[in-house]
Amino acid sequence: MARVGYRRVSTYDQNLDRQDLGEVDQLFEEKESGGTAERPALLQLITYVRAGDEVVVWSIDRLARDLRDLQDLIAKITDKGAKITFLSEQLTFGPEGEDPFAKLQLQMMGAFAEFERAIIRKRQADGIAKAKARGVYAGGKRQIDRGRVIALRDAGQGPSAIANEMGISRMSVHRILKAEDEIL
Repeated sequence: MARVGYRRVSTYDQNLDRQDLGEVDQLFEEKESGGTAERPALLQLITYVRAGDEVVVWSIDRLARDLRDLQDLIAKITDKGAKITFLSEQLTFGPEGEDPFAKLQLQMMGAFAEFERAIIRKRQADGIAKAKARGVYAGGKRQIDRGRVIALRDAGQGPSAIANEMGISRMSVHRILKAEDEIL
């Protein structure tokens, strides 16, 4: 009967320590997007957990963003005879059957989290559209004018001068020139 912790943040510059789970026997951590349930540490946790264990997660949104994924993950854990506790929401789901109030609360919180994510995506799309309209967003990686790099080199400029003039890295200039030299 182990107490198993799971902590997740979306990016490498975020801090896992803010998710205080208390004392745990085994801890699974990852810095991955919550947009998919196919996360390495989460899959290891599901494989590791045994009947009688308690899985402890700081918050519902740390386990899943999508309501269906959330319900599936809870089912995978409880089907193994373990229970799962969300500390910030003070919700526990166990293998012994569902508490109707906890199930309702989970569905509402999951639906709100999904709604919030949809709003964020909509705002992001609106912001990109406005930036494009102002001409300040090109989307994706900026394309480098390879012909201009070659022309500047042929005009006698060195890699550093080309990089400075074009606003690209010296390494990019070297890569383009090397590829051009291999073609010739």
